[in-house]
Amino acid sequence: MPIRILLADDHAIVRHGLSKSIQNEEDMEVVGLASDGLTAIKLVDELRPDVVIMDIGMSELNGIEATREIMHRRPDAKVIGLSMHSAKKFVSEMFRAGAKGYLLKDCEFDELAEAIRTVASGKNYLSPHITGVVIDSFIKATPGQEDLSAFSRLTRRERQVLQLMAEGRTTKQIGLSLHISPKTVEAHRLRVMDKLEIDNVAQLTKYAIQEGLTALEP
Repeated sequence: MPIRILLADDHAIVRHGLSKSIQNEEDMEVVGLASDGLTAIKLVDELRPDVVIMDIGMSELNGIEATREIMHRRPDAKVIGLSMHSAKKFVSEMFRAGAKGYLLKDCEFDELAEAIRTVASGKNYLSPHITGVVIDSFIKATPGQEDLSAFSRLTRRERQVLQLMAEGRTTKQIGLSLHISPKTVEAHRLRVMDKLEIDNVAQLTKYAIQEGLTALEP
């Protein structure tokens, strides 16, 4: 049986390019394509793929949050992060969310194929290009040092509201997307601004981009 794969990336050219390459592998099959995190979650429920290749920077719901939700629904799911981000905070948050592998988008396809087979077999995979960054960060980490990332400072709902705010959604649109009232959206927005000590949308958007919460380009 071929390894059944779901591709989630907000760039159509990446999705279709990877799909074509993967389909050339005798032991692999692409069963679905998703352009955002919400669609990825839905397709995982419907298609139950063996491996999910997940971009981090996607609209509606970023890859880290999508991975966390997928693992909550399907603890046996196998997710590989495929991103342009090599910073330790992105790598660590993907693994904390439940990912089993992580590669950079500029890797050779042979490495991605190896990662897919490794993860499908039940093992973890971390690209050699990232290993040094991760090890170095642990060596230099100060004991007891506070994690100030958005994933530790904000709740899941607050991160969702912040992402949609950064993507230009109105309070009403955010409420409809998250199935909550405008009043609740405003309450979350105020808590986000208070926790981050940021009082304007431009700076909140910049923060969301830096933390990998949105697909917007810096």
